Amino acid sequence: MRKRNVAVAAGVLTLSAVATAANAYEFGSPGWAQKPGVVLGAAAAAPPPGLYGFDQAFTYQSSLVGPGAPANPGGAATGVKVDVFGQGLLWVPGWNFLGASYDAVAVVPFVSASVGPPIDVNPSGVHNMFLANELSWRLGDSGFFVKAGLGLYAPTGTLQGPTGLSNVGNPWWTFQPNIVFSYLKDGWNLTINVFDEINTANSRTNYRSGDVLHAEFTATKTIGKWTFGPVAYYAGQITNDRSSAFYGGAINLNRYDVWAAGGMIGYDFGPVSLSVWGTQELSSTASGGTAASLGVDTATISKGFSVFAQLNYRIWAPDAAASPSLPRLRK
Repeated sequence: MRKRNVAVAAGVLTLSAVATAANAYEFGSPGWAQKPGVVLGAAAAAPPPGLYGFDQAFTYQSSLVGPGAPANPGGAATGVKVDVFGQGLLWVPGWNFLGASYDAVAVVPFVSASVGPPIDVNPSGVHNMFLANELSWRLGDSGFFVKAGLGLYAPTGTLQGPTGLSNVGNPWWTFQPNIVFSYLKDGWNLTINVFDEINTANSRTNYRSGDVLHAEFTATKTIGKWTFGPVAYYAGQITNDRSSAFYGGAINLNRYDVWAAGGMIGYDFGPVSLSVWGTQELSSTASGGTAASLGVDTATISKGFSVFAQLNYRIWAPDAAASPSLPRLRK
């Protein structure tokens, strides 16, 4: 991720989501608030009214790459490992607005990360809480759905150090507008989920990280109780960082681009449904960091693979006779 660090969020994970770095401005700052790939499989359709729960866990195994990646004896890369668990709730009250079904989402992610030599750090704690309001439109009987929402990551995570970034929380707000397009018919889930991360300035250093664009792609087929198919994602920084007097105006990184592809499999047990998916990052590039004393761009990002698992279940519904079959939830 950007800022010579590892990032993660569980978002859901949020989900959502975090990391650390050495010789990097905004030390410990994540490249994004939400780990790419977290919402793969989540479609634009809202489930029936009720209160739903979901548990997501994932592991991210990677190495630091880019012009500013630290050097180890023998040329070995610096390894990055992040493990995340997120507990989430989805509330669908049955309200309609402008012809859309309303729902609200809340997620609390827990993160354990480690970055190998020569950095050697092991932060762990609670990442920033994620909250969202969403509207889902069904476009007649065409099978097409559209969902629009506004989420935010609140600075409720574990903060340490003079910059607030020596652990896995972030001392700023991240606003996340998103739009989701889905075709859901004859067992198909063809979904494009696009969202942006807009960060406020660090309340301790006044450094402001640039906006990050995410696009996640799902193409799965359900046959009986089984669901399977390919998935992919893109994440990239689309606006420049803004430095501050705290860092003497230095910029750690202004652009990165990450592309990944993988697959998903799921099974509907009735009372609960389980989905597992994995992604391999095929390309990770970073640039735009303030040159160090040797004239080398400091920009660094991670490149690796992730394995996700999510359990969905209904906690309560106003109609006890409602079908127990569950769609994939938003986060």
